[in-house]
Amino acid sequence: MYPTRKFLFVYPRIPETYWSYRHALRFLRRRAVMPPLGLATVAAMVPADYECRIVDMNVEPLRDEEILAADLVLISAMIVQSDSMDRVIDRCRRLGTATAAGGPYPTACSDRMYGVDYLILGEAEESFPRFLDDYEHGRAQPRYEASRKPDMDLAPVPRFDLLPMKKYDTVPIQFSRGCPFDCEFCDIVQLFGRTVRTKSPRRFIAEMEAAYATGFRGSMFVVDDNFVGNHRKAKELLQEIIVWQRSRGFPFKLYTEASIDLAHDGELLDLMVAAQFHMVFVGIESPVKGSLSATGKLHNLSRDIVDSVRTIQRRGIEVTGGFIIGFDTDPPDIFEQQIRFVQNLAIPTAMVGLLEALPRTRLYSRLAREERLRDVSSGNNLSAARMNFIPALPDEVIAEGYRRVLRTIYAPSRYFSRCLSLLRIYPRARRKRTNLSRVRGREILALLHSFGRQAFSHYGPYYIRFLVRALGRRPDQAVRIFTMAIQGHHYMAVTRSMFPDRSDRGTIA
Repeated sequence: MYPTRKFLFVYPRIPETYWSYRHALRFLRRRAVMPPLGLATVAAMVPADYECRIVDMNVEPLRDEEILAADLVLISAMIVQSDSMDRVIDRCRRLGTATAAGGPYPTACSDRMYGVDYLILGEAEESFPRFLDDYEHGRAQPRYEASRKPDMDLAPVPRFDLLPMKKYDTVPIQFSRGCPFDCEFCDIVQLFGRTVRTKSPRRFIAEMEAAYATGFRGSMFVVDDNFVGNHRKAKELLQEIIVWQRSRGFPFKLYTEASIDLAHDGELLDLMVAAQFHMVFVGIESPVKGSLSATGKLHNLSRDIVDSVRTIQRRGIEVTGGFIIGFDTDPPDIFEQQIRFVQNLAIPTAMVGLLEALPRTRLYSRLAREERLRDVSSGNNLSAARMNFIPALPDEVIAEGYRRVLRTIYAPSRYFSRCLSLLRIYPRARRKRTNLSRVRGREILALLHSFGRQAFSHYGPYYIRFLVRALGRRPDQAVRIFTMAIQGHHYMAVTRSMFPDRSDRGTIA
C-alpha cells in the first residue's frame, strides 16, 4: 500500500485595492470577498484517495507545518498576487516541498516563474489530468500546457466543501469562458479565445446546488468575463436558474460581468431580473470616442452609452463600471471628462484605473514594437504607481490627474450624490420576497455596525444626510442603501490611503 498522497492548494494574498473590500468586509464579519474558484475546481479533479486541503491566505495564514506535511504545494494566482506567490514559492523551497503553479499569472508570465518544480499552464481541464497521470507514475515533467480549449462541461463541480465558506461574502461560480470582442488591452481573448464556450444549464445548476449544500446563502458571483457573450445560451441558462431559485426560495442574489450590448436585449434583461441578478460590471472605459475606437471597443460606440446604462439601471440592476485613463488618444482634459462622465452615469462603484499593458495582449505587442514598455505589469491598474509603459501624456500629468479623479469621485458628497441618483432611477416595483433569513440577520448586524461607525466618522454629516434622503425616498431599497454606504466607506478609506492629503477633512473620507 502506498501512503496517502497529500496535496496542499495555496491561494496567495491579494493586496488592498478597491476590489478587495477589506474595510467593508469588517462590517459583515467576513475575511474575504470570494474563495478561490480555480483551486476548488482543480481539487475536484484529484482522485478520492488523495488528501486535499486548500489554504486561502486572504482568510487564514499559511503555516510551515502544512507545507512540510504536503507532498506537493499547488499554487494559483493572478498577476496582482505575484509578490505573495513568489514568497510562498521561496518558503516551499526552503522547507524542501515541491511546488506546482498554474492559473492566469503563471500562464501569461511563465518566463517569470522561478523555483517552481511543475508548471501547469492554460485551462486546467486539459493540462492538469496529464500532469496528474505522470505524477502518479513518477514521470512528471517540468511543464504542461493546454493545447486546446476544453469543453466547459469537462470542468468538475468545485470542492466548495474544502473551503471555510462562512468566512466569505460571496460564492463564485462560472458559466462561460471566452469573449466575442477583442479589445486591445484585454487578455481574455488570449487566455480563453473569442469563441464563447458555455456549460450546459444542467451542469451549472449542479454547481449552484453544491454551493447551496454548504449552507451558504447570499451573494453569488458568476465570474464570466462576459456572461452575455452568447445571448441565446445565456437565456437558456437563465430560464433554468429562475426555476431553481424559485424551488429553493431564492437563496442567492446574483452578480456578474457583461458587455454593454446587454442593454439592447429586453428579453435577456427580463430574465436576469427574474433570476435575481442585482448587479452587473460593465467595461465602459472612456467618454472619448476616439479612445474607444483606437482600442477596439467598438461595441461601446454602437449606441449611446448613457442610454444603455440607464436601460439596465431602470430594470433594478446596478451597473458597476470600469473606466480607464491612459489611452494614447486621451485629451489633456480626460480627467475632468471622466469625473463628469462617472457622475452623469450615476454609477456609485466606478473603478477608474490606469491603463496597463498586460502580457500577451495586442497592446503589449504594439508597445513592445514601439519600444515603450518599461515595467513589469503589477496586475493592479488601481494603484497609484506610474504606468508600465511610456504614455502619450506626461507621467506627472497622468499621476496628478488620476489622483484628482479618484479623490473627487470618492469624496463623500460626490459618492453619495451618485447613490441618490441611482435610487431615483430604480423601478418602484418591489422584487418578489426572497427567503434570505440568514443573510438578513447578517445584514442587520452590518446595518447597526454601519450606523455606529459611519455616523460618527469625519464624513458623518454626509452619511446621515444620505440615509435620511435615501430612506425617505426609497424605503423599499433599505438593504441596498446601507450596502452603498458600507461600500462607500471602503472606497473612501482606500482613496485616503492611496492619496493622503492634510486638507481633506471636509472633502474625502
